[in-house]
Amino acid sequence: MALMRYAEALNAALREEMTRDETVFLFGEDIGRYGGVFKVTRDLQNEFGALRVRDTPISEQAMTAMAVSAAMTGTRPVLEIMYADFLPLTLDALVNQASIYEYIWNGQVKMPFVLRTQGGGGAGAGAQHSKALDSMLAHIPGIKVVAPADPADAKGMLKSAIRDDQPVVFLEHKLLYNLRSDVPEGDDVLVPLGKAKVVREGADISIFATSRMVHESIKAAELLQEKGVNAEVIDLRSLKPLDLEAIKISLAKTNNAVVVNEGWAFCGYGAELSATIMDHCFDDLDAPVARVSLPDMPIPYSEPLEMAVLPNAEKIVAASLKTLA
Repeated sequence: MALMRYAEALNAALREEMTRDETVFLFGEDIGRYGGVFKVTRDLQNEFGALRVRDTPISEQAMTAMAVSAAMTGTRPVLEIMYADFLPLTLDALVNQASIYEYIWNGQVKMPFVLRTQGGGGAGAGAQHSKALDSMLAHIPGIKVVAPADPADAKGMLKSAIRDDQPVVFLEHKLLYNLRSDVPEGDDVLVPLGKAKVVREGADISIFATSRMVHESIKAAELLQEKGVNAEVIDLRSLKPLDLEAIKISLAKTNNAVVVNEGWAFCGYGAELSATIMDHCFDDLDAPVARVSLPDMPIPYSEPLEMAVLPNAEKIVAASLKTLA
């Protein structure tokens, strides 16, 4: 075990995979000499050279198309898009190329391509740099979408994503980069994609979350414990594929569900997760699924207003108590 920040764990994963497999290369805006806006790629250009850690112009659409071509022709590109807010610029390559080429070429083409990006609010970055576009990405068949919540999962899941033969969108939250925890060491310490994790056992209500909302859910569970409610917290880790079995097991025990997602409420990931639970776990539920998410509005720049609209532990507690009532 080694104590690492979330950003350091990602850096270690990239270093290990580039050392293990010379077909892995990185590219994106300011990832080389500058080391990335959040320093995830610090020193990697010095170690592996400018051909394998490439700085690019600001052109998200072109970069994603380049990644698709590189993946098709025998390499494993890891593309960083600086801020998830600009993912709409990548959609043509994701929707019309990366997600379908293996299908339309009948398996003759593989697409081992990772797109890393940073999203989420809480940093006072305003409406153009604070979005969580999880649902837009998870809506695309043929693409895996993951969002680790702690350094150990960040490292293990990034290594798994790089080794995967399908395109993976790897969602990082900008407020998690300085989070510290113990991270297992070893080149082959992997965290599988598509497997949820129980981070807190409970018997009264299940709270399902990803990324930073896992930590808000843990805070909420501690507040609920003071009120005599024993909440279970499930870190989904992977938005797609979704670990439906873990959801079923939890709800068979608690019979109540709250889903937490930082994206917008209308047509959001929380809405899809709620519908999935109703489709598959209806007989286990004592009440309708509760949702905690972002209102349908841009994220304000003003810190008090931003904090007022973002999902948080207090809102999760309120939704849980309403469900149990």
